[in-house]
Amino acid sequence: MTLAYPRPLFLMPFDHRTSFVKAMYGLTMPLTSAQKAVVEAGKTVIYDGLKLTIAKGVVGKAAGVLVDEEFGAAILRDAKERGLVTCVAVEKSGQEEFAFEYGDEWQLHIDSFAPTFAKALLRYNPEGDQAMNRRQAAHLKQVADYCHRRGYGFLVELLVPMTREQSDRLGGDRRVYDRDLRPSLMIATIKELQQAGVEPDIWKIEGLDRRADCEAVVAAARREGRDAVNCIVLGRGSDEAGILSWLRAAAPVPGFIGFAVGRTTFWDALAGLRDGKIDRDAAVGAIANRYAEWVRTFTSAREERSSVTPVSVRA
Repeated sequence: MTLAYPRPLFLMPFDHRTSFVKAMYGLTMPLTSAQKAVVEAGKTVIYDGLKLTIAKGVVGKAAGVLVDEEFGAAILRDAKERGLVTCVAVEKSGQEEFAFEYGDEWQLHIDSFAPTFAKALLRYNPEGDQAMNRRQAAHLKQVADYCHRRGYGFLVELLVPMTREQSDRLGGDRRVYDRDLRPSLMIATIKELQQAGVEPDIWKIEGLDRRADCEAVVAAARREGRDAVNCIVLGRGSDEAGILSWLRAAAPVPGFIGFAVGRTTFWDALAGLRDGKIDRDAAVGAIANRYAEWVRTFTSAREERSSVTPVSVRA
């Protein structure tokens, strides 16, 4: 049984680990205690940007954090104390195939934070490696079943990477893939996972350019009585124009309740702080402003819904 979550959900996702450590700070795992402190401090800057947006009254109860335990344990605990939505990542970072971050003890690590949602990142193409797809679906069913027994929500971050055959078929054109092929592959993936017993409460999906594709994805997510299931838009490191386009396409569609946009929100500000081009307060302010831009864009586009009464993000 899924968990009904009827409110808007505007997540600040900064659960990046291996890629974050390497690309932002030029470090390699495992880290020394001093290096880990640097990474944790960077994530605290991101969190402070979210808190500044909340303090300004922009987002209200829709605000949430998606962060990893390794570098964000203190943030998760603080956010929970503040009554924010908390979402903890359970997957091992940087893997093509889903694996549990803490092996057989993954349940204990979820319980230690008792989050609003546990999140699993999944790379799954229905035309890809079938054996790997089956293994991943079995793991995600374990997480879904455990979360629902324990009263946690379950969020799947679904990435549908282009296969080599698909790339050859499309001449390597990623834009054509995203526009013409990925939407149907996402729908097929959702249905396959449902048939395998994977029942997320929220699908966190790559942005779609057309509203009709957003509607089709929601229809798949909510098929056969899954009326409580919702979707949010992930950022995938797109530029500002891309994020705004995806938010405007999705927001008017009932079933899309928000977003989780990470790197486009914080990367430039954090890099500027790292390089000494701006100070910490400026970095926090820049992150807050970018996050507020997403909130305003989504809520404004949401009001286009003709058959649903607009819901305030402060509700």
